[in-house]
Amino acid sequence: MTVALSDGPSASAGQESAAAKTPFPPLRLADKLFYGLGSVAFGVKDNGFSYLLLLFYNQVVGLSAPLVGLAIMIAMIFDAFLDPVVGQISDNWRSRWGRRHPFMYTAAAPVALSYLALWNPPHGWPPTALFLYLVVIAIVIRTFITFYEVPSSALSAELTQGYDERTVLLSYRYFFGWVGGLLLYLITFSFLLAPDAHHRVGQTNPVGFSRYGMLASAIMFTAILVSSLGTQKRAAAFHPPPRRRLGLLATLKEMVATWSNRSFLFLTLSGLATSMAAGLSASMNIYFNTYFWEFSSRQIATLVAGVFVSAFLALFAAAPLSRRLGKRAAAISLIVTSVVTGICPMLLRLAGLMPPNHSPALFIIIFGQAILSVALGIAGTTLVSAMIADVVEDGELKTGRRSEGLFFSASSLVAKAVSGVGIFAASLILSLIHFPAGAKPGQVPPEIVRNLALVYAPIVLTLYATGLLLMRGYRITRASHAETLERLAARAAAAE
Repeated sequence: MTVALSDGPSASAGQESAAAKTPFPPLRLADKLFYGLGSVAFGVKDNGFSYLLLLFYNQVVGLSAPLVGLAIMIAMIFDAFLDPVVGQISDNWRSRWGRRHPFMYTAAAPVALSYLALWNPPHGWPPTALFLYLVVIAIVIRTFITFYEVPSSALSAELTQGYDERTVLLSYRYFFGWVGGLLLYLITFSFLLAPDAHHRVGQTNPVGFSRYGMLASAIMFTAILVSSLGTQKRAAAFHPPPRRRLGLLATLKEMVATWSNRSFLFLTLSGLATSMAAGLSASMNIYFNTYFWEFSSRQIATLVAGVFVSAFLALFAAAPLSRRLGKRAAAISLIVTSVVTGICPMLLRLAGLMPPNHSPALFIIIFGQAILSVALGIAGTTLVSAMIADVVEDGELKTGRRSEGLFFSASSLVAKAVSGVGIFAASLILSLIHFPAGAKPGQVPPEIVRNLALVYAPIVLTLYATGLLLMRGYRITRASHAETLERLAARAAAAE
């Protein structure tokens, strides 16, 4: 079995590294906007999986929480094998549309149709059949999101080599991802998940979820196509990989050699831990807002509206902090502050130091805390992605190959762990504390609500602490990145 690939280190150093000395004109605002807009699709999908999926299939469809978590975990394991394959293939794809765009265009329609099916499961099916349905649909969605997200993410390292400009570019990506997901989330809780005669709480109304699926699918389809078309012209100028054929074993060896980069390994392990924590937090967010704080759907929608402020703050926070502290130090500082800010209200409630539920003071406190915590978290995550982009040239210097897709495939897998492992861990917590199915806010026994926080908080803090300790193994700095670019340019000149 053979696979079409670019030349290895010795044969490709001149051709691939030629990209290092190719002039990179500064990015226009339009380039940043078109690139960032594509992340709306992933933001919508990720918000749905993280905040709504467990609630919908557990409390509305009636599938047990452990089965929902298991279904998503199965899909994520399948993803673990698919992401690097797509990354490796897109790194070496040759077409008149470039390396990345054929995959991005292909993903648009299947992503939209499969996401629509996710929120409209068959009626009257037994639990086993519903479980299998969820597994299959989740795999299909993740497969085609991978076909878009991995190549699209890889574009960030191709569009610019600037240490700070990459941070700015990825700030737009995270801004649109958050704003797109949040805007739909706000619409969902404000208008779609409306109470009716049979559903006093809007979060349990199945009609609202069906409408959400239709709107979300249309938004994802549009975002993918517009972003792909908007970045096509600039991508057409990228240096194509040379032709060659490699056996499967040699391909696997090259992938292992690429992933053996020290900074990349530490950053990936760190990302897995912090993403699991973020995923658990996102999955449990709706349970805490609904049952722990007992907010109404309107109040939850207001909280989401406040996070728009977070996205705007993060858009302009990451790059200045990176210039002042460097990417690694800035990322660690931001994430630590975000976690402390986010967990404090819960710990204060356990200590009896927070206002009671349904009081105006409680909502004001949580509203302000959410804006600050989320803004810090978005800015920190942006810097982590910019750190991955800087690994590309470090890897090229060592292997002679540009492997943006392969590096960012690991980043994509980490991002998907947010919903996969998060939902699974959340389902285990709900099962462990015997959280009742079909529960109504204000009617859950107080000891169960308290146990929800007592079990959740230590797990989240441990995961974040582990991830931040691992991040210290990342060694690329502004100075080392500049030196790497100089050495790549010298190598390309010598090869010519």
